[in-house]
Amino acid sequence: MAAYLLADVEITNPEQYALYRTLSSAAFDAHGVKPLVRGGTTERLEGREPGRIVVVPFASMEAAKAFYESPEYRKARSAREGAAIMNMLIVEGV
Repeated sequence: MAAYLLADVEITNPEQYALYRTLSSAAFDAHGVKPLVRGGTTERLEGREPGRIVVVPFASMEAAKAFYESPEYRKARSAREGAAIMNMLIVEGV
């Protein structure tokens, strides 16, 4: 069953976060995935104001977890430390 990685990101250091974007793009390429949403305009309808929103499709929960734990994405995650507050989860599709 398909799964989606969802992220709501509050960027605290834009210069440092730029390196994370570069490295996460390389990780997406290495795993053959392409974000459906990566930033862009948001409009809050209810609740708190969102940060930068990212939605990435995967073939399964296992594939999403493998991406998250991969050496490529670990490198990106290390680069992101101190540059953003990340709320990330994986959800099964229908």
